[in-house]
Amino acid sequence: MTSFEVTTASVAGMSRFTEWAEDEGWNPGLSDALLLHSADPRGFFLGQLDGEPVASVSAVRYGTDFGFLGFYIARPEVRGQGYGIRMWHAAMDHLAGRNVGLDGVVEQQENYRRSGFRRAWTHVRHAGVPTGGGVAPGVRLTDGRDVPFGLLADYDRRFFPADRQAFLSQWIGHRSHTSLAAVRDGRLEGFAVMRPAVTGSRIGPLHASSPDIASSLVHELAGRTPGDPVALDVPDINSASMKLMERLGLEATFECARMYTGPTPDVDTAGMFAATTIELG
Repeated sequence: MTSFEVTTASVAGMSRFTEWAEDEGWNPGLSDALLLHSADPRGFFLGQLDGEPVASVSAVRYGTDFGFLGFYIARPEVRGQGYGIRMWHAAMDHLAGRNVGLDGVVEQQENYRRSGFRRAWTHVRHAGVPTGGGVAPGVRLTDGRDVPFGLLADYDRRFFPADRQAFLSQWIGHRSHTSLAAVRDGRLEGFAVMRPAVTGSRIGPLHASSPDIASSLVHELAGRTPGDPVALDVPDINSASMKLMERLGLEATFECARMYTGPTPDVDTAGMFAATTIELG
C-alpha cells in the first residue's frame, strides 16, 4: 500500500523546487532555492510518495493578510492521481484568512478560477539581448547595496502588497546578484536586481518612474554580462513596459496570469516594469 505525506521542506530539500522548475522550463535563478526560502521558511512543502519526493508547492506568508502561492508542481509520473490537490490544500491551509496571489500558467488558469482566484493582469516573459540605448541623461546609477536599506525598502513597498524587508535584504545583498538604484535630481527614481539563471540572467524587480529610467537600468545590468540574454516578467497592465520591451528587441516567450482570491492590491502598477519573481510575487 502506498503512503503519501506532505511535509515542510528541509533546507536541503529546497533544491528540488528549483530542479523541478528547471524541468518545467521556468528558467529559475541559480541562487533561488535558499533566497526564496528566506521569505517564509515554513511555507515550502514537499509531497513524498513512499518516502520519495514527487510534488511541491510554496505558500509564502507576508505580513498578516497577504500570501503568495508558487512552485505548484507534480512530477509527470504521478500526475492525475490526486497528489497535486493534496499539496494545494496544504498550501491554502497555510495561507488561510489571507488574500492569496499566484502566477498561473495558461493550462491551470481555469482550475484556479474554480478555486476562487480572479485574473488581475498577465505577466509576459520577454527575453533576449537588449539592443540600443544606454543610460538616460541626468540619471545616475549606483550599487543598490550602497543605498540606505530603509530607502529601498520603502520604495519597494510602493509596488508590492506587503512588507518583505527580510527577503529583500537577501535579494539585494547576495554575492551573485547585481542591484542598481537610479537617482535623478536627488530622488530615487528606479531600482532593479539581476541574478544569474539556468539560461542567461533574470531581471526582477524592475521598478521605475519612467521608461527611460527602466531602460537605463536594463542596459546597465545587461552590460555586466555582454551578449548574454536576459529575461523579465512584464505585467501587461503596464503598457509602457510592454512597449519598452519591443524597443529593447526582447521577444515574448511565455505568459502566466497574476491572480488573487481577494481584491487586486493597490500598488503602483505604472512603476512596475517587471516582477521580482513569479514564484514569490
